[in-house]
Amino acid sequence: MLRTPQGGAGHGTAAQGERPMSIGTVLTRLRDEFPEVTISKIRFLEAEGLVEPMRSPSGYRKFTPHDVERLALVLRMQRDHYLPLKVIREQLDALERGEQIQLPAQGPQGGPADGADAADDRPTVRRLGRAELLAAAEVTDEELGEWESYGLLAADDSGGYDPEAVTVARLVTDLGRFGLEPRHLRAMKASAERDAGLVEQVVAPLRRHRNPQTRAHAEATAKELAELSVRLHTVLVQSALGVRLT
Repeated sequence: MLRTPQGGAGHGTAAQGERPMSIGTVLTRLRDEFPEVTISKIRFLEAEGLVEPMRSPSGYRKFTPHDVERLALVLRMQRDHYLPLKVIREQLDALERGEQIQLPAQGPQGGPADGADAADDRPTVRRLGRAELLAAAEVTDEELGEWESYGLLAADDSGGYDPEAVTVARLVTDLGRFGLEPRHLRAMKASAERDAGLVEQVVAPLRRHRNPQTRAHAEATAKELAELSVRLHTVLVQSALGVRLT
């Protein structure tokens, strides 16, 4: 049963007598229960609106005990109940209103109630057949074959494609309207693979862990790192071009 955060104050408001904490102090407090938590993770949760620390006049984050407890609740919901951030935000808002919330059942070790392995608990993604991909992306078999020859898309051993292949195909088509051919896009694919390699270095030890909770946490960590990588790439491209995207 989760406790409603105490104090009655809104996010980022310190009650009388409470001393605001730096992000480093928050990290130290959380790591006893959440050894995998990082400063980047805390900043990510802030960017997603799950915690709103105060800011000092010089711009440094200052967290209240209420903020720390809220962060701990977020991390428990991810670790113990595998909830996405959108659902966690809704649950926390309900707690702030004094409402009771219902969470998925836990097994005796905090994992899925049926004791299934974390990897087995993940939903199965339906693969697309070649004809489905061609129809969904509105491209020809010849175009798809050319993109495959440059490594921009690839089928698995059974001939199926990830659902994201549709988005890739549409983006390659859109870039082609500006004269960018598949051979020009190989550098983008190589850059994406390097980014994925960096993320894999971080999450690989978590995926090999014997604890199913830790393995489940690896998937959430990979998603967050991927999102941060995409944001960084976007800002770097904007900066290099001297433009801003609206």
